[in-house]
Amino acid sequence: VTMTTTGYIKRMPMNTYRAQRRGGKGVTGMATKDEDEVNRIFSTNTHDTLFIFTDKGRVFRLKVYELPQSSRQAKGQAIINLININSDEKIQSVLNLTKDQLNKGYLLMVTQKGVIKKTATNLYSNIRTNGIIAIKLDQGDQLVWVKQTTGKNHILLVSHNGMSVRFNETDARPIGRSSRGIRGIRLNPDDYVVGMAVFNPERKKIKGKRKFFQDLLVVMEKGLGKRTDIYQYPLQKRGGKGVKVSQVTDKTGKIVSAHMVTEMIETLLLTSKKAQVIKLPLKNIKRIGRSTQGVILMRFAKSADSVAAVALLEKQEE
Repeated sequence: VTMTTTGYIKRMPMNTYRAQRRGGKGVTGMATKDEDEVNRIFSTNTHDTLFIFTDKGRVFRLKVYELPQSSRQAKGQAIINLININSDEKIQSVLNLTKDQLNKGYLLMVTQKGVIKKTATNLYSNIRTNGIIAIKLDQGDQLVWVKQTTGKNHILLVSHNGMSVRFNETDARPIGRSSRGIRGIRLNPDDYVVGMAVFNPERKKIKGKRKFFQDLLVVMEKGLGKRTDIYQYPLQKRGGKGVKVSQVTDKTGKIVSAHMVTEMIETLLLTSKKAQVIKLPLKNIKRIGRSTQGVILMRFAKSADSVAAVALLEKQEE
């Protein structure tokens, strides 16, 4: 399933793309307008369910087989033809859940102003085409992230000004579908949440053949970045100001993006506001301490440029 920034969506059989040698040019994956770009791509089965969350706190539900099946070059269909989304609403998060996952665990939502809300997944089993309210939002706030949790995960929230809070999911009790939520991190008026990570705290104890890690990757406006073992962030109570995620200075700029990375992530793609793009292997980014500045990931061709977005690319299976 691929989806573009302006809301065109389509599905294609996996065998549409043939395996190619490393270092090739690839093929055209979609016809897009100049100002449009693919911003989500994931593999799924036709009987899986997509939960589509908007910035206004509404959620819609579609079966994958309801999406138009298209050719490789086709643009797909505008999502407004499939769900009753308003013209001023923006899709913020898409969850792909299998039949088994529909009755398991919780959906954890995080807003830009640091409000979190945990609701049992099965409360979203009957959603009309008009969608339903997933979270009540305060004036000026918007829903940004939604992840499924087990009930025993740890949550890490990171802010633009470089603060972070890691807490146990059990600190947030499950609440009903249309309620507001509770404070996840206490923010200064000029600050907002730029990233969340959900992880299994037991995973560190698992030993297997594959070398594994759970790091927080932080990227800053001026092109610096770093990764730090997620366990360097102390476990705290929900709702506090938290600890520094990085040294934020004029040289580094503020935090643009924070993602949890594991051994499954191979590459990251950095895009600047002036459309400069760089693709970096994750292994080239040093793992360093929590209160450091990081290393230069990207140098800008134009002086007033800064990092706009970061995308992670998983290892491709054979």
